[in-house]
Amino acid sequence: MQKEKLNVAFFSVLAAVFLTGFKLVIGLLTGSLGILSEALHSGLDMVAAVITYFSVRVSDKPADKQHNFGHGKIENFSALVETFLLLITCVWIIYEAMIRLITGKTHIEVSIWSFIVVICSIIIDISRSRALSRVAKKYNSQALEADALHFSTDIWSSGVVFLGLICADFGFYFADSVAALGVAVIVLSVSFRLGKKSIDVLLDKAPQDTVDLVKKTLSEMEEVKHFHSLKIRTSGADTFVKVNVHLDPDLSLRNVHEICDKIEREIGSRIKRSEVYIHAEPQEQGHIANEKPDGL
Repeated sequence: MQKEKLNVAFFSVLAAVFLTGFKLVIGLLTGSLGILSEALHSGLDMVAAVITYFSVRVSDKPADKQHNFGHGKIENFSALVETFLLLITCVWIIYEAMIRLITGKTHIEVSIWSFIVVICSIIIDISRSRALSRVAKKYNSQALEADALHFSTDIWSSGVVFLGLICADFGFYFADSVAALGVAVIVLSVSFRLGKKSIDVLLDKAPQDTVDLVKKTLSEMEEVKHFHSLKIRTSGADTFVKVNVHLDPDLSLRNVHEICDKIEREIGSRIKRSEVYIHAEPQEQGHIANEKPDGL
């Protein structure tokens, strides 16, 4: 698992380095703000990819005395850092585009290399975003998911720049700056979604889909008469579940232990890389049998 995650993260770094250098050279030669904005975007992607690579190396380390719940949140922190890098990109792109549009200095040199760099960027971005997304879903890695979002954002932004270059080739040079603003809007949208998800995890917000899944699982188990105080948090790829369950008071300690093990296995089969903590209590006479409230 660790090797596959590291490999896909490492190749993302190489792809980002190549794209940044290629876009920067062509952007400077042509004066295209669209391509230069893409170069800056890719440059920050390169920094983000390096951060992702090292966060993936650290996040899968086992829990220790200082980090009882593992090191998974380094991935969430990495994703948040990437969000700020994307926002910095947007500020520069919007500022530069507005200056050019206001002053009228929108003329650029459009050459065959302008189109080559954008087309190469789209092809590489499609390949890397798919690979990152596949591994991110496979191992529930938010750091790789953030990196995949970066590359998928580049696909759309490169498409906008490509359209701007076509317009500029017909003499509509202002289209390049407008395309740059389009890139900024796309990046802002992705940044918001990525940042919100990262902050939610760092603040231990319970993921609603996981909460619903655990409730459904407990409700389907006949042995569980009642459950409450359900608490769920995530850390990187790991999910921690804590819940109080009410069982038949006449059960032996051995039977209670077996039922708790069964609950843990059932939840674990539905939520990969989960740790489940169960506090078993005897069902009180006042409770109606099989009553399953919302669990909170």
